[in-house]
Amino acid sequence: MDHVHADDRLAVIDVGSNSMRCVVYERLTRSPVALFNEKVLPGLGRTVEKTGRLNPDGVRLALDNLTRFRRLLEAMQVRRVDVLATAAVRDAADGPAFVAEITRRTGFTVDVLSGEEEARLAALGVLSGAPDADGLAGDLGGGSLELVLLEKGQIGSQVTTPLGPLRLLEATEGKAGSAAKLIDQHLGKLDWLAKGKGRSFYPVGGAWRALAKMHLEQINHPLHIIHQYSVDGSVMAEFAGQVARASRGALEKMQGVSKRRLDTLPLAALVMERVLKAVQPSRVTFSAYGLREGHLYDLLPAEEQQMDPLLTGCGDVAARIGRFGHAEILSAWTAPLFAGEDPAARRLRQAACLLSDLGWIEHPDYRAEHAFLRILRMPFAGVDHGERAFLAACVYVRYAGTLEGAVLAPARGLLKENVLARATMLGLALRLAHTLTGGAATLLQRTSLHLGESILTLALPDDAAMLTGEAVQRRLDALAKALNRVGDIRIQPGA
Repeated sequence: MDHVHADDRLAVIDVGSNSMRCVVYERLTRSPVALFNEKVLPGLGRTVEKTGRLNPDGVRLALDNLTRFRRLLEAMQVRRVDVLATAAVRDAADGPAFVAEITRRTGFTVDVLSGEEEARLAALGVLSGAPDADGLAGDLGGGSLELVLLEKGQIGSQVTTPLGPLRLLEATEGKAGSAAKLIDQHLGKLDWLAKGKGRSFYPVGGAWRALAKMHLEQINHPLHIIHQYSVDGSVMAEFAGQVARASRGALEKMQGVSKRRLDTLPLAALVMERVLKAVQPSRVTFSAYGLREGHLYDLLPAEEQQMDPLLTGCGDVAARIGRFGHAEILSAWTAPLFAGEDPAARRLRQAACLLSDLGWIEHPDYRAEHAFLRILRMPFAGVDHGERAFLAACVYVRYAGTLEGAVLAPARGLLKENVLARATMLGLALRLAHTLTGGAATLLQRTSLHLGESILTLALPDDAAMLTGEAVQRRLDALAKALNRVGDIRIQPGA
């Protein structure tokens, strides 16, 4: 099962202190797509602090589910399975016996990660989803907390600490005051944490994702996607403190609370609060990418690691769904309308070109709506919530010709008016391009746009004059109006 080719399916099973998750990926790529994703909560680490051994009930549950996963992966024709075990298995006296039993029952080889390796892979996961991450990454598992300094995309100082909520629950019997002192003692030994002040903190791990989900619900954020959800540091510290000190009854009434995490959620929130108090980051930006994604990223050749995850992901979608594969030509064709754009804006324009044919297979009356919602919610990496909304709005306009419609409310809540105006211009340009040529790249290459002071000119060679018509003129006029210009079609003899 270990030999794998570039297009083979592979799986990563993460055996954590609280949860265990099996994820099957379509193939090893810069923007991996999950085909199957299942989590169980054995709570292996619930007894490690007091007894030094794994939770016996958790061991049975984990082994049963690993056996099940083996059978499923065989049926899915998964060629490679990587099993990664973390703090509980690493620290428990019976960890080696548990690993041996996994291999006996399933044939899986288990890689028991050191604390340093766990921290490194978690940091790589953050960087795989946000290549320019700068600040401090924190991965909270059931048994440990890994902290890693990120220096503009590079890994710096790192540490693993026994501050997972299961460990804290055993060590302090759930007493918040005692837990806070223990957390502060460990954090106080790390003088390099001060380097995170005024930068970003990137939380990783299921418990902290649950905290993000609660905050999303509380403020009625327009987009319920945790990856790259960003909050002011002091605001998140205050919210985490409220959750840490809330009664069980109060937590049960909160929106977005997972009942399976009620026992450990207050301590997870307390760790978040104490870390934010110690580090004082300007922003907290949650990452849905962690250990598993970091492991996949680590398997990639160096040149693939350097690829843009957003453009790679959009390119993969276009290759599967699009019809003509002409995004580079579209990008060059629309460029004259956006002279002086910065690299970030150009990157988003390229992504919009890749996604611009996404809705062709839908019913014409619903193409705009379906494409908008799909892009807004698609599991892209390398993109924040505002950028998601921009891309979705562009493609909505490409199909609808307008930014009117109730479905657009999430985008309007995430974008400023000037950004919405840019989305409209790009969407109208894409709409014109597809109408003019039916999406055929060879035709589009023979036409061009010219932005003058008062006129937007669409230039065509004389042997392509038949491409013009009432629909083309209307869409040129709509684009010109958005640019405060008049549209003009110019036939160039001999061109």
